Amino acid sequence: MSAVRTFEVDDCALDLLLAAKQGRTVSVCIPCRDEAATIGPLVSMVRHALMRRVPLVDELIVLDDRSTDDTAQVAASAGATVLPIEELHLLHGVGHGKGNVLWASLAASKGDFVVWLDGDVTSFEPNWIAKLLAPLIDDDTVALVKAIFHRPTQMGGGGRTTELVTRPLMSLYYPELTGLHQPLAGEYAGRREVLEQLAFVQGWGVEIALLIDIARRHGAEAIAQVDLGVREHRHRGLHALSVQAAEVMATMLGRAPGGSLLTPGHHLLRRADGSEVPLNLAERPPLASLRP
Repeated sequence: MSAVRTFEVDDCALDLLLAAKQGRTVSVCIPCRDEAATIGPLVSMVRHALMRRVPLVDELIVLDDRSTDDTAQVAASAGATVLPIEELHLLHGVGHGKGNVLWASLAASKGDFVVWLDGDVTSFEPNWIAKLLAPLIDDDTVALVKAIFHRPTQMGGGGRTTELVTRPLMSLYYPELTGLHQPLAGEYAGRREVLEQLAFVQGWGVEIALLIDIARRHGAEAIAQVDLGVREHRHRGLHALSVQAAEVMATMLGRAPGGSLLTPGHHLLRRADGSEVPLNLAERPPLASLRP
């Protein structure tokens, strides 16, 4: 059985990686909602280290998903190109969820390689981007590169949805993906020509759906992972995580053999107090299908 590949990437020599690009371009996209407290330093580091000092990154986009704080202003002041999600909705119709924003950023960007970063990370290092890009630039058979992270337990740890929901279901239905350390990590990079052929789940199931669909189309060996060290970010409570877990679970089961049993009427998370939360399982179509 083919499996995900792990690349050992030391601190990259940026000038060598720049030469290896051979004219290909890189877009860094950061989906954000109410990240004014963290987005400024993140954008500034990318701009300084990877656009001014070494021009590895060609485009830096912050996709603002209806923020109610100063996220857009802070990101623009730090040097990012800021796009409100409403601009993409005017072209493609209204959507909701993390996957909707990722799809919108793919539509808005132009790079041959796309690197996504979460906007709430507080331990970001510029070499994360270089390490995520290295396997894509070096090996044309790599379609997507996920991050491996170590999350300090004294700061809340992480990976609860992965270990309690995603990994058990991967073991049952997608064993070729079980080598992934953090399948739901928000830091990853992909090859545009592959990504534009894929539908994007609009909700929290987007990352696992991309992995499943790439493995089916190109084989699990087209997915790679690299160790980026320590990751620190904002943590969600269990009440919020239950929605994420339910959407990831429904997405995985919907793509598994017999997935048709997940009929639309059952796309609800029912809480003990009787309340019901609709699950966001809608999909954006492959971008390639929308372009001439």
